[in-house]
Amino acid sequence: MNVLASKAQLRASLLRWALFMVPLVLLIGFTAGQLGGPNTPWFAGLVKPSIYPPPAVFGIVWSILFVLIGLALALVTSAWGAAGRGLALGVFAVQFLITQSWSAVFFGMQDMQGGLIVIGVAAVLLLASIALFWRVRRVAALLLVPYLAWVCFAGTLNFAFIEANPDGGQRGASGAETRVKL
Repeated sequence: MNVLASKAQLRASLLRWALFMVPLVLLIGFTAGQLGGPNTPWFAGLVKPSIYPPPAVFGIVWSILFVLIGLALALVTSAWGAAGRGLALGVFAVQFLITQSWSAVFFGMQDMQGGLIVIGVAAVLLLASIALFWRVRRVAALLLVPYLAWVCFAGTLNFAFIEANPDGGQRGASGAETRVKL
């Protein structure tokens, strides 16, 4: 016999990895979202750019993306013996953690410039991850394309917030002040 595993065994391995990776990615993503969010007086006081979508869109899009990311990871993780598998997973892990840190920088630290740097680094590392995933499993790389599109949109939106709020907003605002326009 010259096969290490049957097709059924390979499918079972993929299913097991998917059942682990999808919830893990969802957990990491939703936990990162708790480190900073838009429900602050600082963010409420910012001028919202015209491309800012309704807030409900973010939860829907990220939930879908996290499932796609988990499936892509399952495909690569289950590719035992594939050349470049470890490097692909390592670069992706660094990229994913950097991307998830954006909420803490933008919302938690109220640093729009820092957020733009974080999202720029994340986009470059995501491109590298997609290229590395392509070498292991092409379908996995394709599953990350919507994620790349959303990260690019997030970078554009981050830049639009900087443009619309050149003063950076009222950092550390308690919400106790009253603004009056004359």
